[in-house]
Amino acid sequence: MPYVIGTAGHIDHGKTSLVKALTGQDTDRLKEEKERGISIDLGFAHLDLPEGAQAGVVDVPGHERFIRNMLAGAHGIDLVLFTVAADDGVMPQTEEHLNILHLLGVKLAIFVITKADLASPARIREVEDEIGLLRSGTSLEQSPVIPLSVVTGQGLADLRSEISRVLQGWSKPRPHGYFRLPIDRAFVLQGHGVVVTGTTLSGQIQVGDRVRCLPGGQLLRIRSLQVHGQPRDTASWGQRVALNLSGEERAAIERGHVLCHERLALVSHRFDALLEVRPTAAKGVKNHQRVRVHIGTAERLGKVTILGARAQIGPRQSAYCQIALAEPVFTLRGDRFIVRDETAQRTLGGGTIVHPWPRTHKASDPALPRTLTALHTGSIDEAARTFLEETDEFAVSIAAVYQFLNLEKDEARRHIEQLGEIRVLRLEGDSRYTTPAKWQRLTDGLLEALHGFHSTHPLAPGMEMEALRSTLASGLEPHVFRAFVDQLHAGHTLVREHSLLRLPTHQVRLQVEEQSVVDRIRALLAREPLAPPALKQIEEELGVARAKLTAVIHVMERERSIVRVAPDLYFLVESIETVKTKLRQHLLERGTITAAAFRDLFDTSRKYAIPLLEHLDREGVTVRVGDARRLTSPPPALETC
Repeated sequence: MPYVIGTAGHIDHGKTSLVKALTGQDTDRLKEEKERGISIDLGFAHLDLPEGAQAGVVDVPGHERFIRNMLAGAHGIDLVLFTVAADDGVMPQTEEHLNILHLLGVKLAIFVITKADLASPARIREVEDEIGLLRSGTSLEQSPVIPLSVVTGQGLADLRSEISRVLQGWSKPRPHGYFRLPIDRAFVLQGHGVVVTGTTLSGQIQVGDRVRCLPGGQLLRIRSLQVHGQPRDTASWGQRVALNLSGEERAAIERGHVLCHERLALVSHRFDALLEVRPTAAKGVKNHQRVRVHIGTAERLGKVTILGARAQIGPRQSAYCQIALAEPVFTLRGDRFIVRDETAQRTLGGGTIVHPWPRTHKASDPALPRTLTALHTGSIDEAARTFLEETDEFAVSIAAVYQFLNLEKDEARRHIEQLGEIRVLRLEGDSRYTTPAKWQRLTDGLLEALHGFHSTHPLAPGMEMEALRSTLASGLEPHVFRAFVDQLHAGHTLVREHSLLRLPTHQVRLQVEEQSVVDRIRALLAREPLAPPALKQIEEELGVARAKLTAVIHVMERERSIVRVAPDLYFLVESIETVKTKLRQHLLERGTITAAAFRDLFDTSRKYAIPLLEHLDREGVTVRVGDARRLTSPPPALETC
């Protein structure tokens, strides 16, 4: 089983010397670190464990100026070797490092009293008491304490034995989800290209795989990889990994980015979280306070909005909040984060991400605490149901579901489709998921809109689907709405006729007054069948408002009693049929006809002849050849003997 061991403790309390004594490897790799004798950035080594296993080792800097580097290395730690020097005892960074480890959820620690050769037994006991007070009430409260000297070798064997005992006695759960690796180093190796390192949080990767870098979304390929400095074909969760990448320039990849499976793509601009404030944050965290947020290896500026009727979260208190970020970050539900003050002087608190892409909330929403609790502590099924209800989208893709639940696609689909009350929209090559409450709300809104349309336009056969979609909800995708409408149509909730939607009870019925208008229109069009009045003239002669006249004419069109030949020009259908019959006979005898001949044949004017000919072309009766027309399918020539 893979493990990662990390160090923690105040500057000059012997972290790097301890790692060297255990592993034989010096983790101070920078020239400045050698010259100044302090760790500035992360250092890496590996420790051989019994039975041939190895653990990655991350050595973090202890100086207060380099807390951001310490935080970049602290994620993913299984066991921390927490150093407290016998001569100094507990110091400011001792306390801050312990707060950080507690907030990150680290459960395993061994407190090492270093420089034991410089202290008396009484002093060692004093430091043990200080450590006992320090760790009280934290996740590391029951951790063992070992005095040690790297000079004399005192306690080194005991420490090795304790490391093995602690790790072997811990059943490390396999994390869910796809491959994720927060990048803590990125550099160019001459002759090889871009190399990144990090601790794999979940999943596995192998040479040749494609991965995505977030934020940014670049797709890259794994050229080669190493685990603890040894070439491998595959790397898995819980391991320290170095990856040689192809496909992107060095400038696009840096600490704070995350390499992940190419199926993961969503990043967070804000997130909901449970925030715990530590006792050292004397003033607590105020509503709308600007802070520095550390997630994985990333650092972002952010603003805290406390969710609930309170102005601040006091020391030793916890509350749900929403943190808006100045720049996006890749994180998932359940990830841990740290909050420091805006000036990066002290750690204020930290906690657990509850929703990585929430909507903005009304802080006083009475249902909000119940929703956030369901997302935070509920089962996978409860979290999935709540996520679907809370998202702004009507129906959510499986990609959003599996990334929110931090599960692989097939596992997430099994969970979501086993929830009997979830409604599924089957789209071509995709499925979307929504809740019964959302389904009913959209159904009610659609039926109400159709009822209102029928009341306002009683002579219209239905409402255009796209016009209806635009009135219901912003962001409702056309193909999702069509699938939704098709299900309502199949269930006889509404009727779809091509692009028109109507209620099943809606029928176009002309009233007595409207039927009178129909009769008067027919009389006007019959007065001169091949020279009918235009729509404006009909309006003037009948004295009927244009809107009502247009509605009646559309009914007559649908009933096939009139035919629209041009935008404002209508003929009785029997007049058009008379023209077709006479024209076919003429063309069978003569073969072709010009516009002028057509005008003379029907004793009309060019004003009507040209629109009639163009209409017959559109209907497929005739086809234009130069300046003449002929039948679309002329009869075959008779054979002669």
